[in-house]
Amino acid sequence: MATQPGWTDHSQRRGQRPRARSITCPALLNFEAIRVTDPVGQQFRHGAAWWALVLLTATYTFSFIDRQIINLLVDPIRTDLSLSDSQVSFLQGLAFVLPYVILSIPLGRVVDRANRIRVLVVGILFWTISCVSCGLAKNFWQLGAARMGVGAGESSVTPASWSLLADYFPEDKRALPVSIFLMGPYLGAGLSLILGAEVVGWASGLGSIELPLIGAVAAWQLTFMLVALPGLIMVFLLPLLREPPRTEKLNTTNNRLSWGEVASYVWPRRGVFGAYLLGAPFIVLVLYALQAWVPSLLIRVHGLEIVEAGRYYGSLALVAGSAGVLSGPVVARWLASRIDPTTAPLVTSIYATCLLIPVLVGAGLAESLTWTLVLITGASYLVTFPLALFATGLQNVSPNEMRGLMAGCYVLSTNLIGLALGPTSVAIANDYIFESAQAVGSSLALVGGVVLPMSVLLMWRGLAAIKQAA
Repeated sequence: MATQPGWTDHSQRRGQRPRARSITCPALLNFEAIRVTDPVGQQFRHGAAWWALVLLTATYTFSFIDRQIINLLVDPIRTDLSLSDSQVSFLQGLAFVLPYVILSIPLGRVVDRANRIRVLVVGILFWTISCVSCGLAKNFWQLGAARMGVGAGESSVTPASWSLLADYFPEDKRALPVSIFLMGPYLGAGLSLILGAEVVGWASGLGSIELPLIGAVAAWQLTFMLVALPGLIMVFLLPLLREPPRTEKLNTTNNRLSWGEVASYVWPRRGVFGAYLLGAPFIVLVLYALQAWVPSLLIRVHGLEIVEAGRYYGSLALVAGSAGVLSGPVVARWLASRIDPTTAPLVTSIYATCLLIPVLVGAGLAESLTWTLVLITGASYLVTFPLALFATGLQNVSPNEMRGLMAGCYVLSTNLIGLALGPTSVAIANDYIFESAQAVGSSLALVGGVVLPMSVLLMWRGLAAIKQAA
């Protein structure tokens, strides 16, 4: 089949082994034609793409600070607003997650059709105002509505940022920037505790706090307002970026794919997309389970105080988690020189997940504190190891017209499976299988031993689908 000027027919390259230097997750599978103009490469050489990466990573980090800061303010909020533990847990979880998940796919569709930087700026402005509103809340319902606003605004971050990064960076240079971007949650979670504690301490020392036009506010209310301010900085900085041209598009005269066209593209490649949209959430489930229950493991089983447990696990998770996200692409690049580069990312993820299973089981069953901390460090490293590879892989197998949508689907699946089931599955095992508060380690080991092999199986099927399509 003859190709038009400026287009590349990937079917001509079948049967040829790609260069080993490429670590791209499964190449853009069987696109009828892909645009090969290089405005992105020019931006990459001149550093504009890296400046965009800095701003997008900062945005992602600030979003996690704003969503996680409430975890530090539970006791004063509960006391001042006379809330129950169930009401507080709703504010921490469902109030944020429901709009975040529900809007992820619609906003993904918007990202695929509209100016992505504008979508992101509107989202930042919305969640920043909502975070400030958390500080103005006087009762449970007002705080709940404000938290929903934070979730709604932050649902724009992943679809818009993933799509932008895919166009700012060429396919063979995409993995490292995405890894850096995915450090945002770990930086944000850590900074929300470290900086949040400083802000709370400072605000608490002010005594009675009176703000113009607002009146008296508590220290926790002022904390919400202050942590929201960096969002305003991003609202002014992000519009300075240029919206990159959309590359790697399907050969279609219509840039807006219908749901039927999306389905007709995804269904024949369901094994590949299933590896990312179903395999990844089970790993994220373990990540959330660790974050929710490791402190309790250290407190209940090993006798640490709350502050000690927070310091130990917070430090280990921050360092090991960030290192894991950055290491995945490095190992995949090394492996790509030895096997088919199009399969290297999934193979790397499978190896990491297989290693994670015994490490996690050992961490849950270890009797000494030292071994528990060592194995938790290993588990925190390995559980984040595949995340950048999932992100780049999903973008690489998706045409430009679908990248925002696929990012939204990723947000939906990882939150519905990972966030909804991760902490809960350990609690259910603890209450109904082992029937002991001291069995939290055994529950973690059981959950990991069940769900991680399921992730490996889904990734293996995706690997087979990639080889079949090659």
